[in-house]
Amino acid sequence: MRTQICTVLFALVIGMFATGFPQTPPAAAPAATAQPQPPLPNPDSHYQLGPDSLPREGVATGELRGPFTLPSDAYPGTQHTYWVYVPAQYDPKVPASLMVFNDGQAFKNMDGDLRVPNVLDNLIDRRELPVMLAVFINPGRRSDQPEATPQEWGDRTTNRPTEYNTLDDKYARVIGDELMPALNREFNISRDPERRGIGGASSGSIAAFTVAWERPNEFRKVLSLVGSFVNLRGGDAYAAIVRKSEKKPLRIYLQDGRNDNRGVRPDNPAYDERRDWFLQNVRLVQALSEKGYDLNYSWGIGRHSQKHGGAILPDMMRWLWRDHPVVTDPNDAVERSFNVPAKKGG
Repeated sequence: MRTQICTVLFALVIGMFATGFPQTPPAAAPAATAQPQPPLPNPDSHYQLGPDSLPREGVATGELRGPFTLPSDAYPGTQHTYWVYVPAQYDPKVPASLMVFNDGQAFKNMDGDLRVPNVLDNLIDRRELPVMLAVFINPGRRSDQPEATPQEWGDRTTNRPTEYNTLDDKYARVIGDELMPALNREFNISRDPERRGIGGASSGSIAAFTVAWERPNEFRKVLSLVGSFVNLRGGDAYAAIVRKSEKKPLRIYLQDGRNDNRGVRPDNPAYDERRDWFLQNVRLVQALSEKGYDLNYSWGIGRHSQKHGGAILPDMMRWLWRDHPVVTDPNDAVERSFNVPAKKGG
């Protein structure tokens, strides 16, 4: 048997020298028809709303008032639509805290990823947040332009790109000089900037940061979901601006995902780090950390969406408002009870 194997191998070698080694690989057999590859796992698939973002039995429900229309002098010819969430515990005799949400239509959407009214109902009920009014304000638009919707946030149909992405004080004027006077005429809102916050998602996030940056004596809490701190209109400059500026009395919570927009666009496959959302969020956190800001952040696996931010929104709000006043007297039965609705007409 061994002799037969050697004979066969010898014959093969002689044959190769006789014909020459092939210079190119032999033609491959016809490939099988390509089979469709299974889709990659959706990085947002594990982010789900928890019980604090859903209605709970026995929890008093706040009232959503509006829509109201706010004419703008900061952007002549435009107007802003807004709604006001009034918690069941609001007492006009007692100054309330305030949270403003840009892209209001998305944050108040009770079928969406954020559902802020539910979050506020639940956390105020358990005294995990102070009694807080919330304003949901849409980007400005001309009267002939459509309102932003959960499907079209207004980048192609409203003044959103100009208002939210530009690093100037105009949108801060909308909030500070136009919205706040209108609110103060109707509600008893605390004048303490520590009791005022502003937040948003994507371009609404950088707009929120800009308002607080420009008006730290009016707003000192910032909530940012997948913030667009990128070069849409120079927003990637914020990390350098933070480093060279005096520290401001702000508290900031940023959230982003590793699968956010990463600097490659369909019309330009070349990587542009100035348009890398995740990288620029990380850089801003590094700059804020170096300056010693009161800062928190959460880096997930998600895309440029509100799935991750919505899932952790109750915790983000708890952290931002973690130092609201409490009573430590163990005999204070009111402090140890659920936050009951205010009496009507009280």
